[in-house]
Amino acid sequence: MKRDENEILMPVERALALILETIRPLPVEPCGLAALAGRVIAEDIISTMDIPMVDNSAMDGYAVRTGDVAGAGRRDPVGLDVIGELQAGAAMAGLLVEPGRAVRIMTGAPIPPGADAVVRFEDTEERGERVSIFVPVVKGENIRRAGEDLRAGAVVLGKGARILSADIGLLASINVREARVYRRPTVAVISTGDEVVEPGPDLLPGQVRNSNAYTLVSEIARYGCEPRYLGIVRDSLEATRLLLGEAMGCNVIVTTGGVSMGRYDFVKDAIAALGVEILIQNIRMKPGKPCVFGTKGPLLFFGLPGNPVSTMVSFIQFVRPALFKLMGAARLAKPVVHAVARDDIVKKPGRVHFIRGLFTVRDGEFYVSTTGPQGSGILRSMSAANCLIVLPAETERVRAGERVLIQLIQHEEI
Repeated sequence: MKRDENEILMPVERALALILETIRPLPVEPCGLAALAGRVIAEDIISTMDIPMVDNSAMDGYAVRTGDVAGAGRRDPVGLDVIGELQAGAAMAGLLVEPGRAVRIMTGAPIPPGADAVVRFEDTEERGERVSIFVPVVKGENIRRAGEDLRAGAVVLGKGARILSADIGLLASINVREARVYRRPTVAVISTGDEVVEPGPDLLPGQVRNSNAYTLVSEIARYGCEPRYLGIVRDSLEATRLLLGEAMGCNVIVTTGGVSMGRYDFVKDAIAALGVEILIQNIRMKPGKPCVFGTKGPLLFFGLPGNPVSTMVSFIQFVRPALFKLMGAARLAKPVVHAVARDDIVKKPGRVHFIRGLFTVRDGEFYVSTTGPQGSGILRSMSAANCLIVLPAETERVRAGERVLIQLIQHEEI
């Protein structure tokens, strides 16, 4: 009796768990501030100071005592003596705001003793050494308090955080010039197939462009790793083994094509001949069923299917989180939210389907449409997508208006 195909396919969740179980983060290295973008921090960064260090003005205006201006109005302004001026970075030079006095102050300048608020220039008029205040202010108005951004002893960045632009600014603000981060994985990319042709020459009948390699190189670089494209290997066991052997010096090898059951699919045999233990061969998903994963010591091998959409969906689901774990990242998963389907969707039961979708948000509700024809060779369906509609294996039909789960593929991990 022929076995049900789904009995021999590994569930998506189990495949991802198995992949992540095999991975240990790469070693740690120091990295200068200017090169930290996209790296993963390997230690907690603790602030040694308050930011701001002192109370300072959030506006250009006048530092005043709130009691002095409590009754100020346009028709009945309060007049104060201007006893000096403070600009950002200036010392207070003994200035003291006593009753009936004010200090002209610029954004970022320290609040002088005695003052407890700042009145904007727009709400004043200065003549000579006197200023007329036209509005009352409350205590603390237009003042940035010491430590309101960061307190000494606070965790600025936690271990495992991926460093973004604002994080680098925070590190600079507390005088961090270098941080310890996990090394970037090197990732070899290999395309397979006699029919695959690089961009350039005109295509002959039966040939296809090598789009997959460039998609993968772009994705690998996007997630902070170092792609190394090794080219196209022809349909020969020996040629495949030799090129895979050249790639063994990388942390990760990713191939595209050559992993199905065809007569000219040599990748599994070639990688096994090089000592890689194959742990996964087929996954209960569409697109992307023929997806191979194996290890040799710390080396990770991913054999992705050759259809363009299958390649990209498999990369998103399995290679991307594996790369993040190699880099020591604490956040591995793309956001998943509920959305209202705008289209009817029909599928065969048995496999999880990843339907390319385009979501919008209206009145706080997510809505999602498919991006059109969903064939695994239609790369445009992926180019137009900002999410994947995730339909469980047992689902057969989704009707417009029903809720579905969507994975937000253009958003940071959570």
